[in-house]
Amino acid sequence: MSIYILSIESSCDDTCAAIIKDNKILASVVSSQQVHKFYGGVVPELASRAHQQNIVPVVERALKIAKINKKQLNAVAFTRGPGLLGSLLVGVSFAKAFALGLSIPLIEVDHLQAHILAHFIQEQGASSVTPLFPFLCLTVSGGNTQINIVKGYFDMEIIGKTIDDAAGETFDKCAKIMELPYPGGPVIDNYAKKGNADAFKFSKPNIKGLNFSFSGLKTSFLYFLRDQLKENSNYIQENKYDLCASIQRVIVLILMEKLKKASLHTGIKEIAIAGGVSANSFLRDSLLKAQKQLGWNVFIPKNEYCTDNAAMIAIVAYYKFLKKDFASQRVAPYARSGTKT
Repeated sequence: MSIYILSIESSCDDTCAAIIKDNKILASVVSSQQVHKFYGGVVPELASRAHQQNIVPVVERALKIAKINKKQLNAVAFTRGPGLLGSLLVGVSFAKAFALGLSIPLIEVDHLQAHILAHFIQEQGASSVTPLFPFLCLTVSGGNTQINIVKGYFDMEIIGKTIDDAAGETFDKCAKIMELPYPGGPVIDNYAKKGNADAFKFSKPNIKGLNFSFSGLKTSFLYFLRDQLKENSNYIQENKYDLCASIQRVIVLILMEKLKKASLHTGIKEIAIAGGVSANSFLRDSLLKAQKQLGWNVFIPKNEYCTDNAAMIAIVAYYKFLKKDFASQRVAPYARSGTKT
């Protein structure tokens, strides 16, 4: 008998719903919030209000695309954290009420774990190759940067993480410094294609082991532009393509150097990336080059499964359902990893 699960993702500013039948995605719907562009970043209060407006239409749309009735559902899954508490509360509350009304179980999902397991998403009418355990996964997003050894669906070990800022946050902050539109990461990626990545040299932090640090790079970029603007008020506009290419290059170099070190240290050559920054074209190209040079077996998710989506929540929920790993109606969201109660 087939298993149907509705999944909800509301950790930041995208309201997402998906329907999975066993391990096959039937529908994946994302409603993005445009209001944050006016503020140059996500405004938590506005995000939670928009989730309240969007969540019912998004779920209805997912059910319609999947061509199933809500009474066919076997469980409701949701992102418990990490993320913005106000946004998470909308998704958690909706999932609880929906599950209670249908008398079906709840399944809680960790957002970062879902990004990693997005590599196991299967689509209707298609098959995809998935990583073999154990594999290394570099997870890079606006709020997190870490390297995991993934030994099983629910057996993951963090061997490297940022000690301050995340790579995605660095992209966005550098874009904001240059007064580029939000979200800044995709804009930098696009502008960098027209620029010279060797035009400017920005120093990489000397952090031992497999941990990352981006705060110093962000600060040095700010001070560099501050000094240049004193001499030429049009400096950014005149050099924006080269600036974007150069800052993107150093961020990706930092990520790749640590990933190469992790592969050498563990002996693992099954390499995956996940999270919003994994959509960056220069990072993807760098991974494909490393695959040829180092004999890696590289796994890069489809763009729609890099950024926040409910399909990744659904695939985790499917494997949890098989284990009968269900959540209580008393479950509460958590803003940061390691703060579950």
